[in-house]
Amino acid sequence: MSAPTWYDVLDVSPAASAEEIRAAWRAAIADLDPTDRRFGALNQAAEVLLDPERRAAYDAELAPAEPEPEPEVSSPGVQPLGERRRVVPAWLLIALAAAVLIVAGVATYVYVTEPSDHSVEDATSAAQSAAERAVVPILSYDAKHLDESRAAAEQYLTGDYRKQYDQLFDGIIKENAPSTGTVLKADLVRSSIVRAGEDRVQVYALVNQTRTNDKVKTPQVYKNWVTITMEKVGGDWLVSGMDT
Repeated sequence: MSAPTWYDVLDVSPAASAEEIRAAWRAAIADLDPTDRRFGALNQAAEVLLDPERRAAYDAELAPAEPEPEPEVSSPGVQPLGERRRVVPAWLLIALAAAVLIVAGVATYVYVTEPSDHSVEDATSAAQSAAERAVVPILSYDAKHLDESRAAAEQYLTGDYRKQYDQLFDGIIKENAPSTGTVLKADLVRSSIVRAGEDRVQVYALVNQTRTNDKVKTPQVYKNWVTITMEKVGGDWLVSGMDT
């Protein structure tokens, strides 16, 4: 019995589109606690299958191997052609030596330029901490203090994402919150890493949002799963995207 593939983990076909894979991943983790052992496997499956290059390499690994050719059987006393002594030209030896030097140089360059596991781990931890600090003000506002609410959130946003946030804030929150007296307060419950990296990290967070307004004085609590994309900008980790 063969081991399950990442496609099996997400219960999708190997021909599934990126949208189908993303939808299957979100549905699978919707009710899971980040401490559940299935959570990590589902995230790893999505990470591989939603990256075109990694998915292509993974599909190549799943492809059946070509059967090895049958060995040639030679007659007694007759040396097979493949075993006859050949004279290797000098130019071929020189070319081979040059190729070895090039490969060694590339390997050295990759070793020097590729981030170490330790640096990626440190960067990911810093990004997760920044995401945990940012998610609360971004998902909170007070109808009586909208300018302060906006300023509290904007300090954690990249320039591009700030434009999207301002459009949402001006188009929905600022137009409706004052008339309803809505106060929305977010509280972080827990977070986990979806994708690690040195300059870009995705964090999955569970947030409870408590809402009150002029008509509903009893706090209403809503559970919200949020995928936060963090990018390193000038030494600081900022939110460049948020999918709720």
